[in-house]
Amino acid sequence: MSTSPIRSHQHSHSKFMRCFFLAWTVVWLLLIGGTASIASPRQAEHIILVVLEGIKSSSIQNGATPNLARLAKDGAVTWTAQSITPPLTVPAMASLLTGLQVEKHRVTADWETYDFARSFMRSPTVFDYMDLAGGKDTGVFLMDERLYQLVRPEIYVDSQVCGYTKPQCTPERASVYIKDFLKKVTSEKGYGFRLFGVPNLLLVHLPTAVKVGQKYGWDSEKYSAALLSIDTAVEQIIQSYKELGVLDQTMVIITGLNSGPLSTTTEGAKPVSTSPTAPKLDSTIPWIAWGANIKSNHPITQSVSLLDTGATIMYALGLETYTEWDSHAIGDIFQTVPERRTTDNEPQKKQ
Repeated sequence: MSTSPIRSHQHSHSKFMRCFFLAWTVVWLLLIGGTASIASPRQAEHIILVVLEGIKSSSIQNGATPNLARLAKDGAVTWTAQSITPPLTVPAMASLLTGLQVEKHRVTADWETYDFARSFMRSPTVFDYMDLAGGKDTGVFLMDERLYQLVRPEIYVDSQVCGYTKPQCTPERASVYIKDFLKKVTSEKGYGFRLFGVPNLLLVHLPTAVKVGQKYGWDSEKYSAALLSIDTAVEQIIQSYKELGVLDQTMVIITGLNSGPLSTTTEGAKPVSTSPTAPKLDSTIPWIAWGANIKSNHPITQSVSLLDTGATIMYALGLETYTEWDSHAIGDIFQTVPERRTTDNEPQKKQ
């Protein structure tokens, strides 16, 4: 029996769903007015760092995530930044936070399996250096419980985890939590949070795409819907900063720990492994910067590593530390050299 009509119907339905979600996103942007370009040389006081998983540069470039594509167009971008190899979730996030290779921070593939008996990661993170160098605070929203052990409880870090054990924790729900968090920490009432204002750094981890892609397929309707869900959540977070009146002081960084499969079965390759310990994921990732003091429509020509993210955050805020980081700030994305605002707490260079 021929299955051609069934396949044709499925293809048409898939195309309809993609068009529906895209149209819905456009209408939603028109209703809220979108986020206008803020290519201003004003130095950033706040940074939003969005860490994705399972989204290739080509997905953003091809229009599957219109908001992310607009940030790339209106900001600085490279589509060929590199994560660690292999780009396992927990070790890669550890490298992003510490600016170190795996052999130095020692968060190995074993950490992909959560272990209650394991202590927190020992290497200092960008959160620690931000506090040391300038008394800067951080808010962290994670959607993977395994990453909990990378963020030590400190008075200058407020972390929330809403991960896979709670199916209701979607990207949209995370953006609602973040809006509520920002409203409360700026209310001067505390509400039990450690911070009392818009954090200098907000880290948001959105891994939904990789999980949906691995479970339902990278060409599935559910994966397309996940991309739009993430895209909408990022825009909603940016809108929260706009509503607070601090968007003109805010820099946004979009990057990833991995970018989905190296290849798919539709490209004639072998099926992608879904093993949680050894996924065959792509280590080439997008790296986008947008907002305060960021050049507009600027292709990044220097090589960029995931490890450079923390150093760039420090540089953007005008902070200096002398560390063992295997990274460097991506300096050519800035309109003006950030003013030095560090304290004298950091170790001094040896003469």
